[in-house]
Amino acid sequence: MARRKDKKASTGGAIAEAGADTGIDEREVEYEYEPTEADGDMFGGTPAKKAEHFWPSFNRLIGLLRTERLAMVWVTLLVVVSVALTVIAPKILGNATDVIVNGVTGARQANGQPAPGPGVDFTDLGRLLMIVLAMYIAASLLQWWQGYILNALVMRVVYRLRAEIEDKLNRLPLSYFDTRQRGDLMSRVTNDVDNIQTALQQAFSQLIQSVLMVIGIGVMMFIVSWQLALIALISIPLSGIIAGVIGTRSQKLFKQQWNSTGALNGHIEESYSGLDLVRAFGRDEVMLERFDERNGKLWSSMVGAQFVSGMIMPAMNFVSYLSYVLIAVVGALRVTAGQLSIGDVTAFIQYSREFSQPIGQIAGMANMLQSGVASAERTFEFLDSDEQTPEHETEHLPERANGRVELDSVDFSYDPETELIRDLSLSVEPGHTVAIVGPTGAGKTTLVNLIMRFYELNGGAIRLDGIDTTDLSRSELRGQVGMVLQDAWLFSGTIRENIRYGRLEASDEEVVAAAKATMVDRFVRQLPDGYDTVIEADGGNVSAGERQLLTIARAFIANPSLLILDEATSSVDTRTELLVQHAMAALRSDRTSFVIAHRLSTIRDAHTILVMEKGRIVEQGDHKTLLAKKGAYYDLYMTQFRGAAEESGQEEPEGVAAR
Repeated sequence: MARRKDKKASTGGAIAEAGADTGIDEREVEYEYEPTEADGDMFGGTPAKKAEHFWPSFNRLIGLLRTERLAMVWVTLLVVVSVALTVIAPKILGNATDVIVNGVTGARQANGQPAPGPGVDFTDLGRLLMIVLAMYIAASLLQWWQGYILNALVMRVVYRLRAEIEDKLNRLPLSYFDTRQRGDLMSRVTNDVDNIQTALQQAFSQLIQSVLMVIGIGVMMFIVSWQLALIALISIPLSGIIAGVIGTRSQKLFKQQWNSTGALNGHIEESYSGLDLVRAFGRDEVMLERFDERNGKLWSSMVGAQFVSGMIMPAMNFVSYLSYVLIAVVGALRVTAGQLSIGDVTAFIQYSREFSQPIGQIAGMANMLQSGVASAERTFEFLDSDEQTPEHETEHLPERANGRVELDSVDFSYDPETELIRDLSLSVEPGHTVAIVGPTGAGKTTLVNLIMRFYELNGGAIRLDGIDTTDLSRSELRGQVGMVLQDAWLFSGTIRENIRYGRLEASDEEVVAAAKATMVDRFVRQLPDGYDTVIEADGGNVSAGERQLLTIARAFIANPSLLILDEATSSVDTRTELLVQHAMAALRSDRTSFVIAHRLSTIRDAHTILVMEKGRIVEQGDHKTLLAKKGAYYDLYMTQFRGAAEESGQEEPEGVAAR
């Protein structure tokens, strides 16, 4: 299992922070991986063991088909009929063989023998052959029909499974994502689901068909000759032992393979997302070595899984060859003794060959089913993960709240053993700006995440306009909040669509108005396609400052009553910096704002400055008052913000002197 280790802390993607030397609450996640039996070789831990809950996972996997009962009845019926036709056909072919043999031997008897024979009855022979041909054609058509129905129902089941996974993603708390790599999650919802689909489509129908074939052929063999049937049945326990031994080993290896796939996907996703950083620090070789390590583990697990699973068919074929030799010898002896006809022996030999084939298919499909159940187990582990606290919606806010925020004796911790925020109380009036500063790990980002209810409190309460946020639905609460992150994330699409993301029903006029208010219109008008300019997937065709302005416009058009801002620390040119500051000021106007402040101008203009250390508010007040106290804020100002004040030419308050 992955355990969260707070080196600098994480917000689970809610707010990305930077700069330990800026006084900003930087929380990063280090992953300490502790391998479990379910995880296997995912991050270089111990090899995966056999699934502890194979049968529950198998039953749950089959349970996904319960909504398709009628279609499953049709599939089963078609399989039964097609198998019956396939099983009966060799017996009729045996009768056709007897017609030929009896006709030929009868013609020979006519030459000087007391009882002349009539020769081959081609009419009877043709009738039997036409019956066999019709049976095989009908069986093939029925197999195609059942395959079509099965594929359709499996795709419907997988469609619902993917929808359930997507719905589950939206119900998981951010703490779930704090301790897991996105690449592994992607593997569970893509590769594993694809593997489940393959197992259901191929293994399920083939298993039913093969089992019915074994039963049908076994009955027909006893009808033809119970002595030969007993010889053929010797292969069943041998095949069962082989399938059991190899299948058990392959289950372990397939689980290890899929876990290794998740680890590799996680590394690739991480490498691609941070490609610029990797190259900036010259860590290409390090990342390549890590890739080679994970890729090597995946290769080893895949080779092992394929090697072991590939042993099934050769072993099964060897058993069938032994059975075939015994049947041929004993059958010939019984023909010479007049106890069987040549047609019966040829029919039985065909049955014996067809008897070993479905047994081999059962073993092969069982191997595929092992892989599918391993993937299903990983998927069900995800679906069974603890969800965020259920909604208890008992209160409602007006369309636009006033924005009064109260924190009453708030307690919170990511890890039950390590308390982060303790007995924190705060009251913010509507329209006021609160700047939050403090050293790394002080709890600044955690505070705004709690206001957004990204995490649940351990104790105390947070109220918006006097209403406890736990009495509001999360969607209603977050509908009142606008958020501008330090990481200016944009979606693939046009500039118009990215701005409108803040309020999907906004008109084009409202989009333009928001852009003008936040200084976006200035640079958009200079683009050849204007608001229809398509932003690349990585936002590479707009600058860092322009991306920041677009995220401000996106929050502006939402018209929230409460703002949470994480000021960017990335360097931009002076002109763009001024535009961003003006846009931020326009966005904060008449709105309650919580700002994780990086800029001195924001801190100086704030109504209230919160200085946080170790999850507690150690000082609270405006800029001049806190400087005059010469406490924690004074120390922070002198070490981190004084240089910015001197560069901007701003005067220091009286009494502030260099140390």
